[in-house]
Amino acid sequence: MINVTNTAAEKIREKLADEGKPGLNLRVYVEGGGCSGMQYGLVFEEETQDGDEIVEQDGFNILVDRFSAPYLKGITIDFVASLQGTGFKIDNPNSSGSCGCGQSFKV
Repeated sequence: MINVTNTAAEKIREKLADEGKPGLNLRVYVEGGGCSGMQYGLVFEEETQDGDEIVEQDGFNILVDRFSAPYLKGITIDFVASLQGTGFKIDNPNSSGSCGCGQSFKV
């Protein structure tokens, strides 16, 4: 369902370790907003919610809620450093377009 590049997986494990709480999960979700209508969110959470899909990945779990799952099917999470900034980048084959900054998308 979700692909994570080696670079992104390394950065996620590093950030999880920085939190100092064993058992944290990475939640990936979408919500309304942003320039193009939908935007991505990434947060660390300890608890799962009813209906969460759990994707096991290189030493950590990714949680995806029911609403977000169809929008995130087949995405690739990467970590990039560029002149425009450093951070996680999501490549979504389901989107029909995105804003200039790449933080939101439309389907």
